[in-house]
Amino acid sequence: MELSEFPRQSIAHLPTPLEPMARLAVHLGGPRILVKRDDCTGLALGGNKTRKLEFLIAEALAQGADTLLTTGGVQSNHVRQTAAAAARAGLSCHLVLAPAVTWNDPAYDVSGNVLLDHLLGAQVHLLPPGTDRDKAMGRLARVLNSQGKAVYVIPSGGSNAVGALGYVACAMELADQAAELGEKVDYLVHASGSGGTQAGLVAGMQLSGSSTQVLGIDITANAADLKKKVRSITQATLHHLGGDEALDRNALQIIEGYAGEAYGLPTEQMRAAVRLAARMDGLILDPVYTGKAMAGLIDLISQGRFDKDQTVVFLHTGGMPGLFAYTEYFQQD
Repeated sequence: MELSEFPRQSIAHLPTPLEPMARLAVHLGGPRILVKRDDCTGLALGGNKTRKLEFLIAEALAQGADTLLTTGGVQSNHVRQTAAAAARAGLSCHLVLAPAVTWNDPAYDVSGNVLLDHLLGAQVHLLPPGTDRDKAMGRLARVLNSQGKAVYVIPSGGSNAVGALGYVACAMELADQAAELGEKVDYLVHASGSGGTQAGLVAGMQLSGSSTQVLGIDITANAADLKKKVRSITQATLHHLGGDEALDRNALQIIEGYAGEAYGLPTEQMRAAVRLAARMDGLILDPVYTGKAMAGLIDLISQGRFDKDQTVVFLHTGGMPGLFAYTEYFQQD
């Protein structure tokens, strides 16, 4: 089945740029580094969830939904982009939020993504730490349905077989761009959290017969659970695309060791990577996802994981609003 057969709402600025990180590559003395700028998808400061939402919103509208419901942490990039997509589509939006990070910066609960959630007109349901967000979202869905709302529920991160189609499309888009530039992409490195982005990329690479290896840098501090999620979503995505093709297990690569003590807690490696990317190539990363993924890429280069004549693409999945929730940390010397 072709991607064109699935409903899709055009809300992203595509294709996103594919740019060299020439100064960083020289500084690290490693392979050629390109950055795929999915921070430039355009919707409410951009990010990777916008690609997923093109398919999720289209399915919601096809089902006659008038209300979107999703969940995430207080500084979730996904809920911010969902709120923006709902506004664009004329849908009401409810966000079930609960703290996912123990962080004491006074800016954390009021700035960045949470500020934008309110600005975008979403109805924010802030719950106590430790709340089972999925169960809370299920309860709210029942309440809204009882009030006559037609609710479309989007899982955390937009990470299911429908959302992952956005990154099947991205894998194809990257292949086209690389061909135009005369590049052979050996590795694609990105932050892997809720699993949908990596699942779509792996499915897309497998279906297209690409030799590009997808390396997901674990940012959850629970790599075993993440690998299960990615495997499950990848297989569901392959099935959703109408095939009975089994996932190539060798294609699923989760790189651990860069998440730190817990999801969302900053690390010195991350802070150094964020500063280095900014000062070498003017690229702004975030502390939760792309900063840790870049820390992983830098360390893998230092370990000699890549040959100098290879090309590595770093997928910038966005998330910059979250940087402002860690103001004090980045002001420290």
